[in-house]
Amino acid sequence: MAAYLVAHIEVTDPTKFDEYRAAVPALIKKYGGRYVVRGGAIENVENDIGVSRLTIVEYPDMETARRFYRSDEYAPLLAIRKASTNSSLAFVEGYEP
Repeated sequence: MAAYLVAHIEVTDPTKFDEYRAAVPALIKKYGGRYVVRGGAIENVENDIGVSRLTIVEYPDMETARRFYRSDEYAPLLAIRKASTNSSLAFVEGYEP
């Protein structure tokens, strides 16, 4: 079943974050991930959900999402993201009827 990495990101250092944005797509793809949402416009329709930048990445399953996040390859990029943003991140299981 598909799983999703959902991240709310507030960029605090745009120059440093640009390094992350340039490098992470290839690694996401390597782990079978694909962007579903990548920082597009947000229109609040019922209250303000408190999100300024939202990213959703779909992975084939939860274990693959975890492997990506915990990989040695992602570690230096994670350090860049943490140094250049305030962010919250979660893994969410997909739905199959």
